[in-house]
Amino acid sequence: MKRGNAPLYLSFLYNNPEILASYPYMKKNLLFMLLISFSLFVLYVLLELFLPVQRDNESIEILVQKGSSFRQASDMLKKSNLIRDSRVFLLLGRLTGADRKIRAGYYSLWTGMTPVEILKILRSGRIIEYEVKVLEGDSIPEIAEAFAKTGIISADSFRKLVSDPEFLSYHRIKAPTAEGYIFPDTYLIPKGMEPEEALDMMISKMREKFTEELNRRMQDLGMNETQVLTLASIIEKEAVIDSERNTISAVYHNRLRRNMILQADPTAIYGIKSSKEKITLADLKRRTPYNTYVIKGLPPGPIASPGLKSIVAALNPDKVPYIYFVAQDDRSHRFAVTDKEHAENVRLYRMKKQEIKEAGREGANGRDPS
Repeated sequence: MKRGNAPLYLSFLYNNPEILASYPYMKKNLLFMLLISFSLFVLYVLLELFLPVQRDNESIEILVQKGSSFRQASDMLKKSNLIRDSRVFLLLGRLTGADRKIRAGYYSLWTGMTPVEILKILRSGRIIEYEVKVLEGDSIPEIAEAFAKTGIISADSFRKLVSDPEFLSYHRIKAPTAEGYIFPDTYLIPKGMEPEEALDMMISKMREKFTEELNRRMQDLGMNETQVLTLASIIEKEAVIDSERNTISAVYHNRLRRNMILQADPTAIYGIKSSKEKITLADLKRRTPYNTYVIKGLPPGPIASPGLKSIVAALNPDKVPYIYFVAQDDRSHRFAVTDKEHAENVRLYRMKKQEIKEAGREGANGRDPS
């Protein structure tokens, strides 16, 4: 090939051989510059991620609103002076998959945290939550206090809410209050959640327990949801030993079939005083809508939150003829079919109680009861 026909850049290199000679050095310099640039970039990223923005270490709460994207959360963290570069934080979020979904709620952070530590909390969804425990047999006053301790809602406001007609209508509750519809469990309520939302979760959990089998059984017995929960709540307050739940259920079913008053002691004090207090003769005679010593049939609604065992027992009574039972000192019960049998069981209970009382009195006087 003639020099005159060669491409222009080849002619240039041919006429300037010193450039071609320096090419290896240029290549080394370029690689060196790229390496320096990359090292500076890595150093910058490391400093951004592992060095706290602030030197002090104070608690701070950050609210991630519902529907917020990871980018919006990053911008908010920058505005709160918790991260320096939201772009680097966003990049790390993409690399770790944290940007795909971020849980809404209040996050408890510290100003001395590194961006990596903050990302771990956001990625885990570790928002501020309040623990609310609803025990089996708890009534509205106990549940109201459990809510009040968290600051979610005051006890008075809670009692008003669970008896509000609009609230009851929305949840299809055909009872004077939401008593008995709040399933006993331990709940974690996110900070900022409305009390109505929290109760909706608890009521939904109660209804989840009504399986197709239980619903069929309810229809077979000709009962509705309120009646089942009402009977289950009475069983919950009466039964201590699990093996007796279905037998206690049978007693009430037998009484209902015979059109007898239920005479369930816990109903006599519902809404009057705590179930931990002693039930007196005056309590049994007091006329209230719930006292089954003075009304026929079931009360207008539940008297407590029944557990699943009591709900199942209410729908599956034992096939026994009992219509009476009396509690024993060991919290078990003696069951009877006739008035005579029941009277004897009551006599034995009182005699045993008297013996224990006398033994205690003799022991207090320093005498050997034997």
